[in-house]
Amino acid sequence: MKQGGQGLFNDFKMVDDRPVYVQLKDYVQDMIVKGHLLEHQKLPSTRELSKLLAVSRNTVLNAYAELEQDGIIYAVKGKGNFVGKVTTLKTSTIELDWKNRLNTATLLADEIDLVRQDIKWQKGMISFTSIAPEEKLFDVENFKRAFLTRMSLEGDIVLNYGYAKGYKPLIDYLLHYMEMKGVDISNKDILITNGFTEGLDILLSSIAKKSGRVLCENPTHHAALKLFRLHGLDIHGIDMRDDGIDMGQVEKTLAKMDYDFAYLIPSYHNPTGIVTSSEKRNAIFQLFSNFEIPIVEDGFNEELRYSSSHLAPLIAFSGSGNNIVYIGSFSKILFPGLRVGWILADKALIASLESMKRARTIHTSTLDQAVLYQYLQDGYFEKYLKKARSVYKKKYELARQASMQYIPFCKIRGDGGLHLFIELEEGIDARELLEKCYDKGVVFYPGDVFYTNGLGRNTFRLGFSRLSEEDIVRGIQIIGDTLRNDRRG
Repeated sequence: MKQGGQGLFNDFKMVDDRPVYVQLKDYVQDMIVKGHLLEHQKLPSTRELSKLLAVSRNTVLNAYAELEQDGIIYAVKGKGNFVGKVTTLKTSTIELDWKNRLNTATLLADEIDLVRQDIKWQKGMISFTSIAPEEKLFDVENFKRAFLTRMSLEGDIVLNYGYAKGYKPLIDYLLHYMEMKGVDISNKDILITNGFTEGLDILLSSIAKKSGRVLCENPTHHAALKLFRLHGLDIHGIDMRDDGIDMGQVEKTLAKMDYDFAYLIPSYHNPTGIVTSSEKRNAIFQLFSNFEIPIVEDGFNEELRYSSSHLAPLIAFSGSGNNIVYIGSFSKILFPGLRVGWILADKALIASLESMKRARTIHTSTLDQAVLYQYLQDGYFEKYLKKARSVYKKKYELARQASMQYIPFCKIRGDGGLHLFIELEEGIDARELLEKCYDKGVVFYPGDVFYTNGLGRNTFRLGFSRLSEEDIVRGIQIIGDTLRNDRRG
């Protein structure tokens, strides 16, 4: 039966001691009252229902006539019978306490969710909280061309299921891309992920927690800290120097206890913006190799170096060795909405991570991967990057100059990228400063969320990428004025 509701009539059962049309009328009325048939829903025709229930058509006609007389259904000439407006039977409800049914990992994720805790942005505010790229720079027209090109070539393929490992043309492109950065790709392979965060999560879900400890820079990327905590890892942070992690502290720490791995961000470190020097990168590789501790390298914003040439990533120092796992993404420079990242690592490790990826999310969107590949392959990325570097460099220099001019008693860190890290005098609370700036229409990220040990109360991060030049200067001036007035008070 194809008309509305016929399947619901299959459980109609007749008894011998009542007229059949009355039984049918009561049955239909009961279904309407209980909400099984909805207001204005079309009922089966008298011919269809009589055939379905093996009763005479007159029986159905009489039942429908009674229902119409009671105002339960109504007839539309030439169209049939429909359910009228009735008050449905209210069933009893229960209220579950879902908080008591959540596991500890979910409760922890809720507790450390920065988005949920953020001071709410309001229209007209100057917000330094984001380090995402500026939408106005997005190369939409060439992205459209890449989309149409790839769809015309293999639209039937990219709209179907893909492979857990990723879209092969994109994998091959990225392998060559990393080779151009000085990486020996022999015995290495790539797994495509839904951005950096999924890549790190898959890795953490796959490696054995022998010591249960991770070593990282302090402060460090908050998304990584969240995942480390959700995976139950004990986090040991090492202080930062102007050229990267404090190697003296690292050596002493490694001599004292074992670690499952280290997590490092050598380029445009989040949140400090520090670029680890080439000499220190080599020293890091040598030291961790001596202790046979793997390094997870976050290739954060490598493309946004404004001065001199690129520094080789840590994984380039490993040669044909396999002790470094590189997690990359174009999210902070290209199109974050695509959610395409990658893990470059030992072939055997990638094979195992591929199985974990397949078990969890099947695969990253093939369409997203294919269009990104076409965009990269057609040379649009290099042109876009040249323009983006020029715009962001100007904003970076403006933000740095304004911070030095207007914000008192501070140390400014940041060698490029899309943000600065401000360190105020000891005893000044950045969260209290934030509350006062909020009242004046300016918000930023307090720095303590990036620290592994609760420190950094006197620090904050300024993300300037999505702000106009005028708002950058005006916002920083308001922060500085607020701080000066607070000190006078």
